Amino acid sequence: MAERWRAPFASTEAVQRRMSTQRRQDTAPEVAVRARLHAMGLRYRVHAQPLATLRRRADIVFPGAGVAVFVDGCFWHGCPDHGRRRHQVNGWYWPEKIARNQQRDADTDDRLRHAGWRTVRIWEHEPPEEAAHRVRDAVAAVRQAD
Repeated sequence: MAERWRAPFASTEAVQRRMSTQRRQDTAPEVAVRARLHAMGLRYRVHAQPLATLRRRADIVFPGAGVAVFVDGCFWHGCPDHGRRRHQVNGWYWPEKIARNQQRDADTDDRLRHAGWRTVRIWEHEPPEEAAHRVRDAVAAVRQAD
């Protein structure tokens, strides 16, 4: 049987507290993009499964248009601009963990694309206004094609 990966122990109690309170949804970048989309008159679902057969949730979903939006954290998803820093504590763990996240992201995008959906990936460092315009353009493109 394959060896199951294990998460490392936190290096300090302070790190443990910080990691346990890390937001997984409704992060500041995500909320900022949603506010701009709403101001543009777009309506969407939040933290929804685009497909019932896919046990993954998108941050913002436009079910009618078939657009799923993911606001990815630079550290957790390996941003090419900000995710390359060396990890001084538990350095053995993080490269593999981030690689698994990237593989899951690619798999999610592939599955949604094969089901007829369009995905939009936004890095947390992107200006919310620019990100909202990309999402709006994706939704508009799908609606125009119909």
